[in-house]
Amino acid sequence: MIGRRIRSIENPPIGRSDREVEAGNADLDPQAVERIWASVLRYYRRGLHPAMALSLRVRGKVVLDRSVGYARGNGPDDPPGTPLIEASPDTPFNLFSASKPITAMLVLGLVERGELGLDDPVARFLPELDSAGKRDITVRHVLSHRAGLPGVPDGGVSLDRLADHAYFRAALRDGHLDTVPGSNSAYHALSGGYLLWELVRAVSGRCLKGLQEEWVCKPMGLKLMNYGLPEAYRPARAVDVFTGPPVIYPVTRMLQKSLGVGIDSLIETVNDPRFLDAVVPSANVFASANEACLYFEMLRLGGGFDSAPIFETATIERATKAQHFSEFDSVIRLPIDYGLGFMLGNDLVSLFGPRTGGAFGHMGFTNILVWADPRRQLSGAFLSSGKPLMTPEILLWVNVVRTIAAQVPRRAA
Repeated sequence: MIGRRIRSIENPPIGRSDREVEAGNADLDPQAVERIWASVLRYYRRGLHPAMALSLRVRGKVVLDRSVGYARGNGPDDPPGTPLIEASPDTPFNLFSASKPITAMLVLGLVERGELGLDDPVARFLPELDSAGKRDITVRHVLSHRAGLPGVPDGGVSLDRLADHAYFRAALRDGHLDTVPGSNSAYHALSGGYLLWELVRAVSGRCLKGLQEEWVCKPMGLKLMNYGLPEAYRPARAVDVFTGPPVIYPVTRMLQKSLGVGIDSLIETVNDPRFLDAVVPSANVFASANEACLYFEMLRLGGGFDSAPIFETATIERATKAQHFSEFDSVIRLPIDYGLGFMLGNDLVSLFGPRTGGAFGHMGFTNILVWADPRRQLSGAFLSSGKPLMTPEILLWVNVVRTIAAQVPRRAA
């Protein structure tokens, strides 16, 4: 095994929550659940992740809600004797880019309420963008990674400026427009989130964090699933660590373009208390696997939770409708189907496993996945704290997702 690995792989602690029910309650073969969990353990044993957690709901039943490993103390740079804190199914993880659909749904909530239109020019609300080229950027363009502003300021965003709205508006004003808005798919790793953050503030006068708490967390009874992490939960969080082989070109170039920093600086940033205090719209929603899974279950069911409407069904349908099909993304350099804030599955090649047309969700840096698959009546969250890049073990991550899709059969609508 090449590269940075966790200190100890032997006999890891495994947590299993009492939310799990027998697979038969979901009309699922019990062996199917164990095959899925075996694929997770197979990946864990490669030593790339101090902690992993997987939560799956099938037909509304929690069939798998488990963790493996340590939330902290078992990273490559932790010296011998460092106290080991076991992960649990309730361990908070940073969702990284899987935060994007959470932000997108808040924007679409404003559309639902008639405060915003998808094809409104962003410059109508943010005068800083009322310049040649940028004035053509629409809300739809930002949500579907077609705004033409995928870059970030050189050197990334200073931790001391994460709440500096004037700075971000100036950065958006001065940012280089790579392509004509609407003409090209280019993953907006950070810039799209900041555009949406400023847009929500300008339209509603509200903060994303406050809207998420009011519209989602309180009605659903979620402790986390919001931007940043409260002090009380930080001792239990899964600390993010860089693992795997050194990062080489062209991945270094992609990181620099989309994030403005290298992997070492990125990991240092996301573990900093200032980052945990902040709102980073594209990258710092924290949740347990169970809560992330429950959020996507709400979306799968059409926006309702315990008979309470969170979002209208039409809003979910709008969010998960393809805006273009398998277009080559010029930043990620892969063909990806995008909805409005969501990555979409298909029946040929998909992030969510084979034959997953109709699935929707998002990846997070680097091996995080949150999703719903309506045809399987499934929602899931697969979270991890290692941050490997360019490693052949990605095939074992793919195998976990493939196994889930294979073991949970598609059902008639």
